[in-house]
Amino acid sequence: MLLSLQIENFALIDQLQLSFEGGLNVLTGETGAGKSIVLDAIDAVLGGRVSQRMVRSGETRALVEATFSLAQGTRDWLETQQIDVEGDRLVCSRELTLGRGTVRSRSKLNGVAVNKPLIEALRLHLVEITAQGQTLQVGDPVLQLAWLDGVGGDPLAQQRHQVATDYEAATAAHRALERRRRAEQQRQEQLDLFDYQCQELSAAALDDPEELVQLEQERQRLTHAVDLQQQSYQAYQILYENDQGDAACSDLLGKASQILEEMLRYDNQVEPILDLIHDALTQVEEAGRQINAYGEGIETDPQRLETIENRISQLKQLCRKYGRSLPELIGYYQEIQASLDALNGEGQSLEALEATYETQQAALIDSCATLTQQRQKAAQLLANRLVAELKPLAMEQVQFKVALTPLPPTATGADQVEFLFSPNPGEPLQPLADTASGGEMSRFLLALKASFSEAAAVGTLVFDEIDVGVSGRVAQAIAEKLYHLGRSQQVLCVTHQPMVAAMADAHFRVGKETIEQPVAAAKGRKASRTSTATQEDQVRTVVRVKPLDVAERRDELAQLAGGQSHQDALSFAEALLAQAQTLRVEAASSSSS
Repeated sequence: MLLSLQIENFALIDQLQLSFEGGLNVLTGETGAGKSIVLDAIDAVLGGRVSQRMVRSGETRALVEATFSLAQGTRDWLETQQIDVEGDRLVCSRELTLGRGTVRSRSKLNGVAVNKPLIEALRLHLVEITAQGQTLQVGDPVLQLAWLDGVGGDPLAQQRHQVATDYEAATAAHRALERRRRAEQQRQEQLDLFDYQCQELSAAALDDPEELVQLEQERQRLTHAVDLQQQSYQAYQILYENDQGDAACSDLLGKASQILEEMLRYDNQVEPILDLIHDALTQVEEAGRQINAYGEGIETDPQRLETIENRISQLKQLCRKYGRSLPELIGYYQEIQASLDALNGEGQSLEALEATYETQQAALIDSCATLTQQRQKAAQLLANRLVAELKPLAMEQVQFKVALTPLPPTATGADQVEFLFSPNPGEPLQPLADTASGGEMSRFLLALKASFSEAAAVGTLVFDEIDVGVSGRVAQAIAEKLYHLGRSQQVLCVTHQPMVAAMADAHFRVGKETIEQPVAAAKGRKASRTSTATQEDQVRTVVRVKPLDVAERRDELAQLAGGQSHQDALSFAEALLAQAQTLRVEAASSSSS
């Protein structure tokens, strides 16, 4: 569960540190007080989308840090991801930094940087957020299918994986069959073309991608053989032996060596210089010998030169004809050889491919049928659970059904799922999104979460105004449902309902305040003036969250309830708290028995 939350420079929050309790935690406050900012921070630290507006105005950096206590299953999962966790605490942090028109973020687990996919996967084990906008998504068939499959547990998940595997195999077989069918239609035309090209390129003996480069280098050498001989001889004379009477480089270095050896008799400081001269002399002599051998090895070969010219001409003509470089032409030659093999039937025959596809398609249909049977059982189980959870929420006559409509097989099966709903007796079942009111949709979502609570791996459930659009007895039923849900999981709830807030194990009031802040400090710079008394201040809005004690809870509930007079509101708040305490005692006694 979520133990604590630390926030810095996030939206309207400058500094905030909160500690949460197990059970039901509620956040109340006026509309626009900033309650959703706290939930946005929880969403952001667990990999949610971020934007520049989430960094407090005037700042360049924001930080959210959440500390969780871990269940054994989550610790085991972290070990499989090679994340070291000591004890049962995990600190998740996310730092946001403004750039030029962008915001960069960095996530860490216990101080170790991790990537976003890992954080998003971890989120499934820690927190599930149900927001107001989800009521618009309840009619999404994909989401409904995911909920239904979740009821089926591991057996259904394994069968769905089998369907996905069979679907991929059938799809691959169909692609291979279609490729062969298209190839068959164009077979003769392609055979003629590929056969001609293959013969032409085969006759050219293309096997070395660097052949053209190497031939052009050899042509340069043969074309300039006489010049190379003369130049190598000139270099040899300069380096080693000059027959013109001038001193060669080796002779000069030898003389320099003799002079330095004479100097060495009187001053050993020249010894390193002498070593350099000796090294240079050795290298010059070796260079002379090698250039002499090079020159003697150069031969003119007109016949070889003619052969090279013809080969270069042949290769360049082929490259121009096919519009490819020599390496690309060799690759194309290999491609058409493979295409010829396929066209000549060296691969699977059309009949064999058709048989393979029919086999794979039959396997897919069978696995989809098994999945449909499992979903039918899960549909009945989900309907029973939801109706049982909805009845205490002032929906005693509710009807609910999961309709499965056959579809062509896909990677997720052969079923289209639709939730059908009727809140009133005598009314026919209709699609949930078309029938349920806002209050009924809120109760449906709450009942849905309660249906999964026992099997859910997530430790913390977050509800953002799940009780919107309800009042009176319905609000009280939702309050009790949230409280009972908090016995198995931690629940965080943003609410405007005093009945819900009265049932809380921990109550936080969220509000906005205005503070005066030095202009320079607000911009993150040091003050440029020596006297703080003369420094200009600016008014800033900040969000504050305060844990409430018993007396403060009564005042907050009275504020939420309103009423004809302040005393009436206080009396109502006291009655709510007393009623909530009675319900807690009854819940505790029923669970113990």
